[in-house]
Amino acid sequence: MFETILYETQGGVATVTFNRPKAFNAFNMKMHEEAIQAMDQAVSDREVRCIVLKGSGKGFSSGADLSVSREFGAEADYGKILQETYNPLLMRMVEADKPIVAALHGPAFGAGLSVALACDFRIASDNASLSMAFVNIGLVPDAGATFFLPRIVGYSRALELAMTGRKLDAEEAYTMGLVNRVVPAEELDAAVEEYARRLAQAPTGALAGMKRNFLKSFENDLPTLLEAEAREQTVCGRSGDHREGVAAFFEKRLPTFKGR
Repeated sequence: MFETILYETQGGVATVTFNRPKAFNAFNMKMHEEAIQAMDQAVSDREVRCIVLKGSGKGFSSGADLSVSREFGAEADYGKILQETYNPLLMRMVEADKPIVAALHGPAFGAGLSVALACDFRIASDNASLSMAFVNIGLVPDAGATFFLPRIVGYSRALELAMTGRKLDAEEAYTMGLVNRVVPAEELDAAVEEYARRLAQAPTGALAGMKRNFLKSFENDLPTLLEAEAREQTVCGRSGDHREGVAAFFEKRLPTFKGR
């Protein structure tokens, strides 16, 4: 179905794998197109309750395929390219009503790191390397990096990472809060699978409401967020998952949430 993406579903988890290993999964136009299609497919599938993004070969993604830059030459309109490629993908990820987990190994550089930052969670292998590498080619961070990075690590650290482009190993990235967990490289797949499975077994509607409200928290005041909480709680309170959770509490058993 796809040329540059691998897509599979199992146990309520959709795994989208960037599959240009010879190019360190650099984004070319085809991979942009297929990543958007894969994200749409995962979001629209009611059986999918969690999405995992990962890279094949030796890394997550090295960012943009610079051969595209050579193809367009000095007249390239990078802004227009962003509007047609990364921006639609990032908005689909942020607006997805399902949690998204990035599995990071090897390099996550430039826009590859930006895509990882747009995920809700990031699990890194101990051989992962992260860099806001845009400065090395005379560009500013894009693909949502200027939104997510300062919110995750703070203004000064974000600006330092952007202006220096220095590489972070997995442990330093964890210390900064850029990744949620670091595991040995040989345990990454199993750790991500377990993490995603737990999210897929959670009350999907409640997770979606949490994601929406926490994103709103950066731009809104307390009264606005209190109203947002009330709206989400009205919806969640009428869900089958809420009824199941209450029943399980009184019956002293673990709940079985259906994502409904």
